[in-house]
Amino acid sequence: MSEYKLPIKFASILFIVLVIVFGIHLFLLNIQGEPLFENLLVLSYVVNFLLAVIIFVVLFHYRYRLQNAIGFLFMGGSLIKFIAFFLIFYPSYKSDGDIQRLESIAFFVPYLSALVLETFYTSKMLNGLQKPED
Repeated sequence: MSEYKLPIKFASILFIVLVIVFGIHLFLLNIQGEPLFENLLVLSYVVNFLLAVIIFVVLFHYRYRLQNAIGFLFMGGSLIKFIAFFLIFYPSYKSDGDIQRLESIAFFVPYLSALVLETFYTSKMLNGLQKPED
């Protein structure tokens, strides 16, 4: 169980951060008088959370075997997120012929929040793999 301490910590902190960011997001929408749950907002947070956790767990699982390729796998994870955007969110956002600012924000706020944590924890994981030099 202790072997998966870092992925569990990552998922827990990511969940807490995304809940806080989601609350702030709703608060700002409310202040501006915008609809709170439009633009697939909840789905965006859920999808970004799930993809970030899955990608991090895959990176963690292959951290020793593919140590020199983790950076490429990380970038591949970002590619998967953009594919998810184009498959899940883009058709709905583009249905009126134009992607509105609030639609973009609905996807990119949770995406960037998860990306920052993914980057930090992937870096932390890789630093833990380095052997101390004699």
